[in-house]
Amino acid sequence: MRNTVQLPDDISRRIDSLVESGRFNHADDVLREGLRLVEEKAAGEAAKVEALRQAADRGFADLDQGRFTEVPVEKLADHVARIGREAILQANKQVRDDG
Repeated sequence: MRNTVQLPDDISRRIDSLVESGRFNHADDVLREGLRLVEEKAAGEAAKVEALRQAADRGFADLDQGRFTEVPVEKLADHVARIGREAILQANKQVRDDG
């Protein structure tokens, strides 16, 4: 079964331009690639959220076990930023490993 979708003129022109450039054979190919990119982005975002969840779980477990380092208030923003960067790196690694 084939679905029909009405696209705004500017999007139709952009799709036609990509096909005419030879980059894609058909408009369907352009749409498939767009959908693949949307799904890839969603998977990456989900992996980041999961990595942050896991980091939070580890952090709460460490707190419960008394394993923590006190951070002076004036260094807290830098400390949290470092943790966030580490979580993003871990999420990106997981996406590459799963991909």
